[in-house]
Amino acid sequence: MSWAIYALLSAFFASLVAIFGKIGVKDVDSNLAVAIRTVIIVFFAWGVVLLQGNAGDLFKISRYSYTFIILSAFATGLSWMFYYRALQLGEVAKVAPIDKMSIALTVILALVFLAEKPTLGTILGATLVTAGVFITIFVK
Repeated sequence: MSWAIYALLSAFFASLVAIFGKIGVKDVDSNLAVAIRTVIIVFFAWGVVLLQGNAGDLFKISRYSYTFIILSAFATGLSWMFYYRALQLGEVAKVAPIDKMSIALTVILALVFLAEKPTLGTILGATLVTAGVFITIFVK
């Protein structure tokens, strides 16, 4: 399967995160909801790793990679905590698009920190995503 298929599947399941999350946090503390979600994800992810037989690779990972995997985990945790709180307080149709501002921010950070070369497509796409977020929020 190509990266684009995986990306589309990711987008589909991310959309379900917003819908299921909004329903799930209705009468639950948002941080508790994230904690429950995280435990489920831990079991699910380790189940996949064990089924694939990759668990032994755990000891082959470099410190450098571990450092950034750990930083990514903290960023994920903070993102989820803020996302669930936003879902609890706001409308999914407004929270989800703002969350997708991560697309434009990721393009900028990839240019700055990963030295990725900007293309007309990435710049235009990030600009359109940003414009779409503002239209979604401010146009009645």
